[in-house]
Amino acid sequence: MFNHVGWGELAVLAIAGLIIFGPDRLPRVIKDAANLARQLRNMARGAAADLKAELGPEMADLDLASLHPRRIVSSFLDDDEATDASMPSAIPAPLPVAANTLQSGETPPYDVDAT
Repeated sequence: MFNHVGWGELAVLAIAGLIIFGPDRLPRVIKDAANLARQLRNMARGAAADLKAELGPEMADLDLASLHPRRIVSSFLDDDEATDASMPSAIPAPLPVAANTLQSGETPPYDVDAT
């Protein structure tokens, strides 16, 4: 849960909590926050279970974590088929040079509709 929060940040949060809520109310605030986090986790699990139940038995083996955009992109990038020769190259071929080049001192054609 605290993957990116170190001990220093936790200490700062504890000191800020003591200053804001005081030593009398801080344990009650921590208990309420823990209950809220537990209720949110249970609601998320219930929503996932309801979704699987509504989708029916044909979708019972659906892994909702596989639908996360980050996993979809990483599975696409890790896929060996992405380097298949049948797919077009990522770098387009250069366009051919026009055969009609201007001579020195010649003005280029002007198209009123194009500008």
